[in-house]
Amino acid sequence: MEQLFTLDSLFTLFMLVLLQAVLGFDNLLYISLESKKAPADKQSFVRKMGVGLAIILRIVLLFVLMSLIQFFQDPFVSLHDNNIIEFEFNVHSIIVLIGGIFIIYTAVKEIWHMMLLKEHASADEKAAKKSTNTIILWIVIMNLVFSFDSILSAMALTSHMEYGSQLTLMSIAIIMGGVLMIVLADKVSTFLQKNRMYEVLGLFILFIVGIMLLSEGGHLAHLHLFGNAITPMSKTTFYFVIIVLVIVDIVQGRYQKKLLAQKAQQEKQND
Repeated sequence: MEQLFTLDSLFTLFMLVLLQAVLGFDNLLYISLESKKAPADKQSFVRKMGVGLAIILRIVLLFVLMSLIQFFQDPFVSLHDNNIIEFEFNVHSIIVLIGGIFIIYTAVKEIWHMMLLKEHASADEKAAKKSTNTIILWIVIMNLVFSFDSILSAMALTSHMEYGSQLTLMSIAIIMGGVLMIVLADKVSTFLQKNRMYEVLGLFILFIVGIMLLSEGGHLAHLHLFGNAITPMSKTTFYFVIIVLVIVDIVQGRYQKKLLAQKAQQEKQND
């Protein structure tokens, strides 16, 4: 346990917390959007409870992964020598694929509701009646889906350490990252509520997150379609796309304001 008090271990802890923060961005966005389905006075509670329970389950998942890592990576069904589709599905790939499909479904459904105003209004009313426990459950489930990659990456960062020190350091990083997520979740949700125009941007980012998870799951399953291997979307590509989307949204918003101002000025002149 002396390894916990060295300069190297402190730097590793900093890198682990940073890893939790960077990889937790997409999770944070999902939490903020999902919590909106709860009544207004319960939304903050839903976010804190969801992330709090997820922290506990992440630590449990860490113990499970450390003990049964091979089980999650070993394929349990495979198909080869096929010109159309080849795969080697394992538990890890199935979890990531299901998470990607669910997130894409959620994003598309919300975007569709926004396009149809009447349906969107009725959907908001229905969502407000949705069980708080159900929303917390989905936040916890998706938090665990997102946590797989961060835990596996953390295991790689601490592979040079003894088992006890490795487990303790990663548990501390998970708790610190969870606390940071609880604090930021309220701030992100407040920002989205005050700037409703960014909700569409957030949903499209969530859609890209789903695609990233699908590509990652396909890669983990060694999926080949028509002889072409499915390759995972890199984090660099993901953040580049996000930056482009944000810039486009800002430019479009300012251009729209300029057009509205010109239209108002023309109407004033005509009067």
